[in-house]
Amino acid sequence: MDGIYWYGIPTLFRCEYDPDPHNADIALVGVPHSTGNGTTQRDQHLGPRAVRNVSAIARRAHGQFGIDPWDMCRIRDLGDVPLSEGNNNERTIEMITDFYRSIDAAGARPVSIGGDHSITGGILQAIGGAGANLTGGERACLLHFDAHTDAFHNIPHFMGAIKSAAHWASYLVTDGHVDAEHSVQVGIRGNTRSLDWLEPSYSLGYEVVKKADYDAMGAERVIEIIHDRIGDRPVYITFDLDCLDPTVAPGVANIEAGVDGFTMDQAMGLVRSMRGRNVIGGDVVCLMPTVDSLNQITSYRSAAVMFEILSLIADRNHA
Repeated sequence: MDGIYWYGIPTLFRCEYDPDPHNADIALVGVPHSTGNGTTQRDQHLGPRAVRNVSAIARRAHGQFGIDPWDMCRIRDLGDVPLSEGNNNERTIEMITDFYRSIDAAGARPVSIGGDHSITGGILQAIGGAGANLTGGERACLLHFDAHTDAFHNIPHFMGAIKSAAHWASYLVTDGHVDAEHSVQVGIRGNTRSLDWLEPSYSLGYEVVKKADYDAMGAERVIEIIHDRIGDRPVYITFDLDCLDPTVAPGVANIEAGVDGFTMDQAMGLVRSMRGRNVIGGDVVCLMPTVDSLNQITSYRSAAVMFEILSLIADRNHA
């Protein structure tokens, strides 16, 4: 009955609500922020609530891994990051960082639902780089699923937002939180706004696997690239739902409809390839429930991706 989602208090995956990260091995967090996107598509702050409403149905055993993560470790819902200044993007990013510093200090591994993609910057400022507990002071590697690179340091701000959804993958590198030389951006696609749109990522040191590259090389070769690049370094998985095809996940911001995105099976195959790796956490971002289908399919997809990430963590660290 834990999987019946339409009654009771809608915590994430019907986990116990406990705001103390010391009581969690895996910390589930909502980050209801949307002003880092800087466009009129700001309903991404409603994403955490939408996933809370349906995620109980995703409280399942992992058939492919043969594990039940809920029995393997302490998974708690820490609630939402309290963002009392949500219209101030720069202040909000620092409030997110402050919240996740307590999670990092407790040794819990966060799996979060956003929120626009700027939240990843706030999270990794806390859990990656000098002083971070989860990485042992190392910079974090990224496995970054997205249609866009979000590394546009060639523009000073995105409609006023500085640590924006378009900048986080850049400043996290230059500020010493992310190791781009051992990170991969995968699924990048779309009709480009400029012919040099990938140069900022290359200049930072990222490996970029475009969706067209995936189609040409196949999943097995892409997985080899990811494994060779990341190794057993501490890795953070950030999953922008717009890497999925719009027919698969219609309720996202900044949708890319001109070039096919991943199917769910394709994306999940790449996520599951990280089994056994040192996953320190992850997030799912850019859910916009106000433009989702009536059956809330994108919210269900979001919960499914969160389940895969927390299962990776449980499988390696809490067997």
